[in-house]
Amino acid sequence: MPKQYKTKGNIPMVVSEPAVAYRSKTNKVDSINPNVPFCGTQEEWWEHIHRIEEGNFITWEEHQNKFNAWKKEYLASRMK
Repeated sequence: MPKQYKTKGNIPMVVSEPAVAYRSKTNKVDSINPNVPFCGTQEEWWEHIHRIEEGNFITWEEHQNKFNAWKKEYLASRMK
């Protein structure tokens, strides 16, 4: 049985999937939410992936160095 949701203005909306209700309520199409399925064409997928790749990335070695420094500091603070 479809669930009934309230939208702006207290207007009832019936949908069969909660993800549909979530998508219809969000204004931002570009928002990344792993709980909402992403259905699209191959071009939309590539655009989505390229948008993610534009973010700030660091190399694996740099990440490991930062993590090991944090871990060393964290363990030292726990021993005090």
